[in-house]
Amino acid sequence: MPPRLRLGTVTPARRTNGGGRRCRASHGERPWGRRAAGRAVHCSRCIACVARGAVPGGAAAMSAELPCCVVSVGEGPEPCSCSGVILCRGPGLVLCHAAVFSPFLQPGLEAWSRHEAPPASVLPPGLRIRVLHAAPKPDTPPALQEHEAQPLALTRCEAFAQALTGVAASWCGGGEAEGEAEREAAAVLPWFAWLRVPGLDAPGGGWTPWSSAGDLRKGAALLACGSPFGALCPDLFLNTLSGGVLSNAAGEGNALLLTDARCLPGTQGGAVLVGPAPSRPRVVAVIAATSCGAGGPGLALLCSLHAVLRSSRGLLRQLGEPPAPPAPLAAVPGAAPLGCVALVESGGAWGSGTLLAPRLLLTCRHVLQAGATTRVTLRPHGSRATVLQARPVFATAEASPFDVAVLELQERAPGFQPPRLASAFQPGEAVLALGFGALGRACGPSVTGGVLSAVVGAPPVMLQSTCAVHAGSSGGPLLA
Repeated sequence: MPPRLRLGTVTPARRTNGGGRRCRASHGERPWGRRAAGRAVHCSRCIACVARGAVPGGAAAMSAELPCCVVSVGEGPEPCSCSGVILCRGPGLVLCHAAVFSPFLQPGLEAWSRHEAPPASVLPPGLRIRVLHAAPKPDTPPALQEHEAQPLALTRCEAFAQALTGVAASWCGGGEAEGEAEREAAAVLPWFAWLRVPGLDAPGGGWTPWSSAGDLRKGAALLACGSPFGALCPDLFLNTLSGGVLSNAAGEGNALLLTDARCLPGTQGGAVLVGPAPSRPRVVAVIAATSCGAGGPGLALLCSLHAVLRSSRGLLRQLGEPPAPPAPLAAVPGAAPLGCVALVESGGAWGSGTLLAPRLLLTCRHVLQAGATTRVTLRPHGSRATVLQARPVFATAEASPFDVAVLELQERAPGFQPPRLASAFQPGEAVLALGFGALGRACGPSVTGGVLSAVVGAPPVMLQSTCAVHAGSSGGPLLA
């Protein structure tokens, strides 16, 4: 059954929740929690419900099992720090983002621009590196343990770097106003650091379960795990969880991903997980940059773990510890149907539109420029993209409080499936916003998740949601 469309003008708004979609209790067991419109919105198995604290004790129980840590570099009361992922316990191996080492590189940042993998010897002798993690204890809260770490290598993820080149201008704005600090940060983005941590060695220890991000689809539920503010206050912030969805992806095997999960500064290097809460969650990506972006609320930039492991084959071969094969991903809940959203270009402007009939498309009036030719691209990120001319057959007046236009396509949309329009609106229910914001035309439509926060009027004339939307999303659908 197709999702219901919550039609209306999509306009940018600040997010008011922590990200994530409410569970529909489709896990085959009796859910618990408060109910909306006759169905449960929380359950004991959904990993996103655990992340929001909806399951009593769920987040605390998971925190001891999460493969995340804090990496501190340097001495003094305020060392450089970030999050990291414990990928192996036999031997103990930790992966983190290399930006935490950039202040200590002896050749300076020129090493990044040369696209060479600088060996660990470029770090000053005696540089202290520590890893802090939560050690599980039976029947007691996890205890924090700190271990000394040894740098093994700094590795550039080639697939991520190539994908980043194609979307960088859309993602971070670019332009001549970009400062030196921004250019240096962009140069560091594809680099990751491998650490050897003897204190994490465990008898019979192996690789942390992981899966390939290439199997994910837009709208799939994700869980980001990191430590906001790094080593500042790990007693409070270690292994903080944030739920969200896969907003967009680019590159070979989805090497680059975007999520609307809220990732605060210091969570760089943290893990992004998939999987139901009772089973051990699987790592699919590493946080490369926290919530950033131009033209709207920020999205977190992720690098596929599979891509990092491919770029690190030589190092792992030298260690004699090839990674375990990726675990297959079952159908990840939440994948969004993208066939109902289209790219609308009018003159030099562009936005989104929603297919209502084989030759009718709903969009916002402000997307259209007077007298300009209008083009509609269907499935613009697929191999069967179709570009059609369109003409407006209805548009509200500029002074109208409604911002609506209807376009007639010159031909029928291929593969059109009629949408199921919503007739009831329940505040608090999970919704997805689709549109060509965030990355624009670079990677097809983006998806963000949230809840229906308010219904205005009786009968309803306006809906409000917490979905993060960006310039270019106007005219896109809201799905429930």
